[in-house]
Amino acid sequence: MTEFKETELDERAIKMAKVLSADAVENAGSGHPGSPVSLAPIAYTLYQHFIKHDPNDPNWEGRDRFILSGGHASLTQYVQLYFSGYGLTLDDLKHFRGGADTHTPGHPEYGLTPGIEMTTGPLGQGFASAIGFAYGERFQRGLLDPETKKEDSPFYHKIWAICGEGDIEEGISGEAAALAANQKLGNLTVIFDANRIQIEGDTNLVLAEDVLKRFQAYGWYTDEFSFIQPDGSYKEDIEGLADVIAKAEKEAPDQPKLIKVHSLIAWPTPGKTNDPSSHGSKLGAEAVAGLKELLGYDPEKSFQVDEEALAHARKVAERGLAAHAEWDKKYEEWRKANPDKAALYDRLKAGELPEGFDKAIDDLEATFEVGKKVATRGASGSVLNAIAAVMPELWGGSADLGGSNKTDLKGAATFAPEECATKQWPVCNEFGRQLHFGVREFAMGCITNGILLGSHTRPFGGTFFMFSDYERSAVRLAALMEIPNLYIWTHDSVAVGEDGPTHQPIEHLASFRAMPQLEVVRPADAFETAEAYRYFFEKKNTLPSALVLSRQGVPVLAETAAKAKDGVKKGAYVLVDTEGTPDVILMATGSEVQLAVEAAKTLAGEGVKARVVSVPSLEWFEEQDADYKESVLPASVKARVSVEAGVAMPWYKYLGSYGKPVSIEQFGLQGDGAQNLIDLGITAEHVVEAAKASIAEANA
Repeated sequence: MTEFKETELDERAIKMAKVLSADAVENAGSGHPGSPVSLAPIAYTLYQHFIKHDPNDPNWEGRDRFILSGGHASLTQYVQLYFSGYGLTLDDLKHFRGGADTHTPGHPEYGLTPGIEMTTGPLGQGFASAIGFAYGERFQRGLLDPETKKEDSPFYHKIWAICGEGDIEEGISGEAAALAANQKLGNLTVIFDANRIQIEGDTNLVLAEDVLKRFQAYGWYTDEFSFIQPDGSYKEDIEGLADVIAKAEKEAPDQPKLIKVHSLIAWPTPGKTNDPSSHGSKLGAEAVAGLKELLGYDPEKSFQVDEEALAHARKVAERGLAAHAEWDKKYEEWRKANPDKAALYDRLKAGELPEGFDKAIDDLEATFEVGKKVATRGASGSVLNAIAAVMPELWGGSADLGGSNKTDLKGAATFAPEECATKQWPVCNEFGRQLHFGVREFAMGCITNGILLGSHTRPFGGTFFMFSDYERSAVRLAALMEIPNLYIWTHDSVAVGEDGPTHQPIEHLASFRAMPQLEVVRPADAFETAEAYRYFFEKKNTLPSALVLSRQGVPVLAETAAKAKDGVKKGAYVLVDTEGTPDVILMATGSEVQLAVEAAKTLAGEGVKARVVSVPSLEWFEEQDADYKESVLPASVKARVSVEAGVAMPWYKYLGSYGKPVSIEQFGLQGDGAQNLIDLGITAEHVVEAAKASIAEANA
């Protein structure tokens, strides 16, 4: 990194960034102007001098990644993307928060604006996912170029982030920061904008600890720099800031870095500098006019562009092209020297599955024994290990529940520095594929999101279904971004047993099915579990999926052995049928499918024709065309029963006016899991009773 010397044109560009940010919020009528105004010199320094990027190719593999964790300050990044030449125009800044067609939404959105690496806004998640980006960089480099010194590898890059007090206050930042230090993620630098202001006022009220000492205790390198001078004056000394950042990179190559910058929000806006009102409300015409006068702009005009300063800032694109060309040479040399690795990279980038993927699942299914009881969590572990043998890009782990979730990959090294080795996990290396998150479900969700966004690899994370609540906000962000995270949630019902109601999910299936763009999959047995994995990796959309799995053994069904391969991917399918039109349809998921099958046999003995429909995924079923849905759930059959060990809320759409749910509408029980199911009415006998009641009402 060459020494950075601020020029007059740099100073003018920073002033323009401040004015454009203030104008954009004023024009929108709402927003968060204070931080973009005071962050302008920090963001400008990073984009112009530190972040390796090519605005002509926003998805260039060799680029550094930048995450604005405080997404409310989105104009901070939009203005720099405009300055750098990413295709954002002045009109885009004018249409900040401008509706469905805007490229500059209130918070950055992944996939919408070139140069935005992830959706941010829920505070702390950008910070935590930035750590996931660093995980992904290292693991992918290990797959593709493990022998090369990291700085010389085409697959090495850095991760830069800006966060604020809100990010630091959210507990997720602490969860993830501890892991980042443990992993020695030296390619991660976070700038902590410490302006001491949030919506309710001075942060001293709620953030009294020494943040840098806290991060030092985690194992981070820390430093600080202040724009507030000892005499109380204010100087945006970007040369000094650049020196501090460069020093951090030199002194701490193997530590994540947190650099605290003391700033005044909205500086130098008259009447709004260091004022909480500037955080989340427009500055007002008078204050904006005063800001423009102070910075040498016409107070009567909006969205003024200093063309000479803009042209100067745009030169970063020329430097980006040069860096890209240099990378291309390195990349081509790597391809020639590593044809097998190059083929792997091409496959990963294309999102294609390896040869042998289907065979791995088919061979595993050939070992399943009909009638044998196998917990679906156990079947899941078998599938993971079978496909891991042919998918080197597959890696993951659990929030301290690997043995219970069955998320351990046999023979895999742990992803961690060698000195992290323990008696239980003696083989650790920086490119291992077994992840350990500790009891940090939220961090696991954020980090796996970052891995997906920052690499071409495929992570998974496991915990008890009950504790998915801790992970929920990260799951929602994955769904919003449409990234294919894989959640392995086990111990899915009151059948968990003796751990009691605190560990027994009741409302969870309904609550996660209510989340748009999340696919919830609850397989009935080993065959359905294997087919759920097959379809998850083969499906064309990139939506995240949650596999919800049993603790207890469930019988491997002869019916799924014959039908799951075609049926599971359709979300619901006829598992057991009758001659002619059925009298009643029994719909069931997961471990309750066996009860529906048993009930159908009992009903058949009494002359009642019952169709059993296995419903591994309501979301996958809803993707089918109307003809298929009608073939499975014909509208003419009004008598219906749903069977699921959770609340019935998602089922009324399918039950209709005369259907009866067999469900659990209370918290769980202390006691044996099998007895809990009986005591709460999740039995074949109850299904038979519900079927008869539904038939009677439908016929009345």
